[in-house]
Amino acid sequence: MFRKPFYAALLCCTAAFVGNADAVEPASERAKVMLIGVFHFANPGLDVVKSDVIDVTTEENQAYLSGLATRLAAFSPTDVLVECLPREQAEHDAAYAAWRDGTGALEADETQQIGFRVAKAAGLDGVTCFDEGDVHWNGGPLFEYVAAHDPERKATMDAVFASLSARTTREQTTLPLPELLRLTNDPARDRENKDLYIVTNAVDAGGSFVGADASASWWHRNFRMYANVQKAAAPGRRVLVIAGAGHTAILRDLLEIDGQRDAEDVNAYLLP
Repeated sequence: MFRKPFYAALLCCTAAFVGNADAVEPASERAKVMLIGVFHFANPGLDVVKSDVIDVTTEENQAYLSGLATRLAAFSPTDVLVECLPREQAEHDAAYAAWRDGTGALEADETQQIGFRVAKAAGLDGVTCFDEGDVHWNGGPLFEYVAAHDPERKATMDAVFASLSARTTREQTTLPLPELLRLTNDPARDRENKDLYIVTNAVDAGGSFVGADASASWWHRNFRMYANVQKAAAPGRRVLVIAGAGHTAILRDLLEIDGQRDAEDVNAYLLP
């Protein structure tokens, strides 16, 4: 049995050791993650809400994107994550190297117009693909169900999509690029985006749950994408994530509840 003086001395030594260990090996800095939601600059027309898209290659928009990249590089990112599939990484590495070395031109998509520019300004070797497109929103069964069993709901859904498409086209053809990017990072728009899935979540509740399954498939993809963000955002890293606003609306929620990483608001960086 330890005598009291010896035990007290042991505790003091242990406390001193822990204190010295903290001084010698400080806790790693928490990772910081900045999300920037975008519309697809080179829109492939795959989204349910379809619209015309602003020309980002004009002189004015190119000047804005160059300045935006400089401002985002001031965040000092260690990694720039972009919405492409990991199996396409080599292709993007080659395109980045060609543009950086002056032997290639930037394409119109946001991966290159923003991602490549920021990576170069931050002195990085390239961008990182983090999408998980093999898991996607499985809305087909939902649309088939409402078409067959709930024509009134189908008419409402069609009207909502038509209204959103018209609004998006109107904004893309009248608003400047900085304002368009502000909207894709507006909390109100994030909520509206997610609500589209909640509105249909109860379709055939208690039966096939076709609505809930469709919604879950979209969150499934975004959970996988966030897992890739977590992998990149190790302690001490500063990660910039560039993705469609439909993704960042959900990724922001996941980042907010992530106890191991801190969010950096992008909105101040959007101002020209």
